[in-house]
Amino acid sequence: MSHSAEKKISTYKWQLMLLFVTAFQVISSAQLIFAAEKVDLTLLFVFAGFIALEWLYFIFARIITKQSSFELEMIAFLLSGISIVIAGSINDNFAVKQLIAVALGLAAFLGLLLVLRDVEKAMFLRVPLAFAAIGLLALNLGLAKVINGALNWIDVGGFSIQPSELVKVAFIFVGAVTLDRLQSTKSLTKYVVFAIVCVGALFFMRDFGTALIFFFTFIIIAFMRSGDIRTIILICTGALLGAMLVIYFKPYVAARFETYRHIWQFADAQGFQQTRTLIYSASGGLLGLGIGQGNLRGIYASSTDLVFGIICEEWGMLLAFFILIAFALLAVYAIHASRRASSTFYSIAAVAAAGMLLFQVALNVFGVTDLLPLTGVTLPFISRGGTSMICSWALLAFIRSTGFKQNVNDT
Repeated sequence: MSHSAEKKISTYKWQLMLLFVTAFQVISSAQLIFAAEKVDLTLLFVFAGFIALEWLYFIFARIITKQSSFELEMIAFLLSGISIVIAGSINDNFAVKQLIAVALGLAAFLGLLLVLRDVEKAMFLRVPLAFAAIGLLALNLGLAKVINGALNWIDVGGFSIQPSELVKVAFIFVGAVTLDRLQSTKSLTKYVVFAIVCVGALFFMRDFGTALIFFFTFIIIAFMRSGDIRTIILICTGALLGAMLVIYFKPYVAARFETYRHIWQFADAQGFQQTRTLIYSASGGLLGLGIGQGNLRGIYASSTDLVFGIICEEWGMLLAFFILIAFALLAVYAIHASRRASSTFYSIAAVAAAGMLLFQVALNVFGVTDLLPLTGVTLPFISRGGTSMICSWALLAFIRSTGFKQNVNDT
């Protein structure tokens, strides 16, 4: 088969998939727009704007940049659409904010792709970005208020932002470019110090879930660079000893996880959220009770930390399983694409980003189902929250960048 014929088939496939995704989004949103006797105009404009943004992106990318592969963006738009529907089923304003977050996330995705095209520019930006990340975490420690035992959020002009989500992008960026271009003990030491500062700040913020995500990502980046299992075991051992010291000197840390594997013994206390999530998730069956018809939405953090439970209850187990498969496909795509990448930087960044997303999904899903301790992390692309949405789209840029060609003057 000729190259032009293969390209036509590829174009046909993504166009057909886009039509399928759009139909799914129209059917889902229509259940909210026409739920009452009067048409909800706010939601109508929100979903029309989202679908228009989606189509404009694909048309622009196909015509202007001649792109023919859209698997990543298709998954991201599908998951983001589900997020907006869930947000809209709770409050019209939530849907508006979520649409804005998707637009900003798409802008971050495109902007980061422009930066990643030039490895030399990425190399230059690594130090300013590292200091900016540390500065953001320091600002978080200084200005954030304690909410549910953690210092996660900063209020800016009526909006709440979560700096640790933005630092995730810098963490991968700095690690990938540093260990790609500066292959020395000194450069590795600098990145280890940067990682320790980030994870340490997250511990002071009591954001243990995000600290675990950062540590797991650091392990991926270190292994991608060295391939040395013994070094990874040594790092993990050191981290375990550090965690034991933290628990010894800060007993409240262990107290936060005392309900793990015992949620039914605390069903009306610390295990209230998880037990209700399990009960209501099972009640949805394969096809769900219908959008907006669930009981879990009355539980605190239902559209953020417990959003997977809403999907199971209202959308059904089939869609919930499909969403997990979609995240797994992102990881598989990143691994295969990293093998064809023109630079080690792109390979490390892609696998680290995919690993970060997949590990966060595992913490969220297994946490609410009590297979892992509940850490309160969001479900990427789906949980309500602007900073989380922006970060999820930005991380996607690292995976997409594997298709870039390294500059001729790169060493």
